[in-house]
Amino acid sequence: MTATGSLSRMASHERGPLVVPVTELVRHPGSHKHVLTTVEAEGLALTEARVPDGAPLTVDVELEALSDGIVVHGTVSGTWEAICRRCLGVAGGIAVAVVEELYQQRPTSDEAFTFDGDAIDLSPLVRENLLVELPLAPLCRADCAGLCPSCGVDRNTEACCCDTAARDPRWGALDALKRQFDPPVA
Repeated sequence: MTATGSLSRMASHERGPLVVPVTELVRHPGSHKHVLTTVEAEGLALTEARVPDGAPLTVDVELEALSDGIVVHGTVSGTWEAICRRCLGVAGGIAVAVVEELYQQRPTSDEAFTFDGDAIDLSPLVRENLLVELPLAPLCRADCAGLCPSCGVDRNTEACCCDTAARDPRWGALDALKRQFDPPVA
C-alpha cells in the first residue's frame, strides 16, 4: 500500500494513508501486510527540535496478524530542524524510529494500542515514535565549538583572542580535589 496524506487529517480518524484496513488480516492469524506510505507532518515538536509542518514522513511497516491482535513493526522517518544549543546556528537531520507496537481490540497490556477490528490508525504510532527520536539538545554537528562565553564569537567560523584558560573561581574547590587525586607529573 502506497499513498500520500496529512498526519493531522489522520488524527480525525478519516480513511487515509495511516488508517489501514485489517479485516482480512484479523481473520487469518499469521498473515502479513506491508504498508509503505508518505504523509505530511503537522505539529511534531519537542522543546528545541521539530519536524517542519508539511515535511514528508515515511512510514514503512509490516503488519502481522496474531490470534489476539496485530503487531506492527518497521520504521518511521522524517527530517527535523532546530537551533544548535552551542552556536545557535541551524541544526537538522533525519529522525528514524524503529517501531514495534501491538494493536488489540481488547488490550491486555497498558502499552497496546486499541483498534475497532476493521482498521488500524497508525497516526498515534507515527507521532509518538518520531517525537521520541527528536534530539533534546540538538547540535549542528558533533564537534560544534559553540560561542565564546566572553566575546560571543562563533568559534566554528573564527578564532577569538579571549583568555579561555581563566577559570571561574567557584570551581576552585573541585580543582583542588582533582589535583589531590591526579597522578604526579614526572
